[in-house]
Amino acid sequence: MDRDTALKLLKTHVNNKNLRKHCLACEAVLAALAQRLGEDEHTWRLAGLLHDLDYDETADSPDTHGHVAARMLKEKGIDSGIVHAVLAHADKAPRESPLDKALWIVDPLTGLIVAAALIRPEKKLSAIDTQFVLNRMKEKSFARGANREQIRACEDELGLSLQEFVETGVKAMQGISEDLGL
Repeated sequence: MDRDTALKLLKTHVNNKNLRKHCLACEAVLAALAQRLGEDEHTWRLAGLLHDLDYDETADSPDTHGHVAARMLKEKGIDSGIVHAVLAHADKAPRESPLDKALWIVDPLTGLIVAAALIRPEKKLSAIDTQFVLNRMKEKSFARGANREQIRACEDELGLSLQEFVETGVKAMQGISEDLGL
């Protein structure tokens, strides 16, 4: 599936503008990680873009989140590696491949980065850097929904230091700041 088709699919199934932006952020960070780790960038981009495809549909039954998206993606003929990563990010399948692990770890990172940008007076990604995000990460009361242990798994699961991982995420999201409205 090409990106334009995937983007149309996302817009058809995800009505919440902020959730769409989250998917765009995950796409950008996963693309940067794929480049850094020597993985297939197109596949990783699609996984990031489509991982929450079923979020609206499963809002009232979160235990089905991931399963519904996986079914939808299978029906569209999406690569089985992407389907598995979508299931794994929702803890519905074991994290086996580098993509499974990366998507699971990137998911909360994007929220942490957005939250860090939003507390700056400028409310712009350009106003933050890696150290600013790392400092906010240490604050337990800041962006409580961003699972720190999940983010820290970058070291064991991807072989990247926390600093390298956060820096990759910040730079990737800054690269699409206009699309994110930040």
